Amino acid sequence: MKGTESMTTTLKPGPRWRTALVAGGVSALLMVAACGAPTAPGGGSQTPATDVPAKPSQPVTLNILDIAGNLQLTQGMIDDFVAKNPDIVSKVTTEKATAPEMAGKIKAQQDAGRLGIDMVLTGTDGLSAGIEQGLFTPLLPQFAARLDGMKNYLQPAAAMQELASNQGVVVTYYPSGPLIEYAPDRVPDPPSTPAELLAYAQAHPGKVGYARPANSGPGRTFLMGLPYILKDSNPKDPVNGWEKTWKFLADLDKTITSYPSGTTDTMKNLANGTYDIILSTTGWDINGRAIGTVPPNYKVNAFEGFTWVTDAHYAVIPKGASADKQAAVLALIAYMLTPDQQAKAYDKGYFYPGPAIKDVTLQMAPPESQQVIAQYGRPEYDALIANNPTTTPLATKDIVAAFDRWDREIGATG
Repeated sequence: MKGTESMTTTLKPGPRWRTALVAGGVSALLMVAACGAPTAPGGGSQTPATDVPAKPSQPVTLNILDIAGNLQLTQGMIDDFVAKNPDIVSKVTTEKATAPEMAGKIKAQQDAGRLGIDMVLTGTDGLSAGIEQGLFTPLLPQFAARLDGMKNYLQPAAAMQELASNQGVVVTYYPSGPLIEYAPDRVPDPPSTPAELLAYAQAHPGKVGYARPANSGPGRTFLMGLPYILKDSNPKDPVNGWEKTWKFLADLDKTITSYPSGTTDTMKNLANGTYDIILSTTGWDINGRAIGTVPPNYKVNAFEGFTWVTDAHYAVIPKGASADKQAAVLALIAYMLTPDQQAKAYDKGYFYPGPAIKDVTLQMAPPESQQVIAQYGRPEYDALIANNPTTTPLATKDIVAAFDRWDREIGATG
């Protein structure tokens, strides 16, 4: 997940982090693999799908909340829709917040009967929080006919869609990682296996780093990807199936003096020489170099035999939105899933590649996106994406267990 990470480096955390994780809303960091459609907050009823018109009776103002950094990928799509559909949307306002803030904000508005948010752009963390608290309007199968572009999902994006409990729609997707990113002047022979990474860390204490998984997309991608690389007995079961993973992380921990609480700090530490190697993803790699956080000549390497742990962003509608607002949001989502608009998701590599549907090539992207990818992209990514399997992130109870054990046994040591 991207867009909500903290940027403060801390020493290895003690057990108090476990309390903070719960107090901050574990659900805000987790993903629901399946659950039934919840009831409306306060017992309120929903507008039947048959009562939602094809378009609003008059143009509406849409208020969009972004809790995933998704507007970086989709703002152009939204602007284009408004320009071409003045009979549907008269104006769009946007605001940004963190996933934990979203749930409280929407619930307070719903309980007061004054919903001011018409659509949320969210990662898996906010999606989970909203589903668990019954904040979102079920969209499928009620509105499937209006969201025809979903039939064209890439297979991994379709797998991410299955995690939405019919209450969100995937609008952008990327394979994520795990990858290592390194300074080539300091690491002439980069590791390509966990054993080689550990050997480098042991020979260069403090020079390999990654951020706390509960706060970092690359951190948790590394955590969830290791069991596949190490061939643990059950990569989907961190409690009983990660014996090799937990041993490796404990051994690596002996070389690490602190864990940044967000990915940005790891990138800065790589750039300033604190680290030689960090854990990364396609998007963090490309975008980090494109915006100047990391020198442009820094490189990445993939682990031998790795599996991509995928990620996605979703559009959801809070319960309580009027029929006209729902009609406008559905029309917007449908527009965002067309090939021409999906091509804008290439952006500056932030969620590389970005498109969630098939046959959207870089040549279809805006010229500025093509220029960024040409300059900062990796030719090897196409082959890595095509030739390595993908898997969805862990489900709720499993990632709870993984984060909790990492905080207790890895992050809390020292």
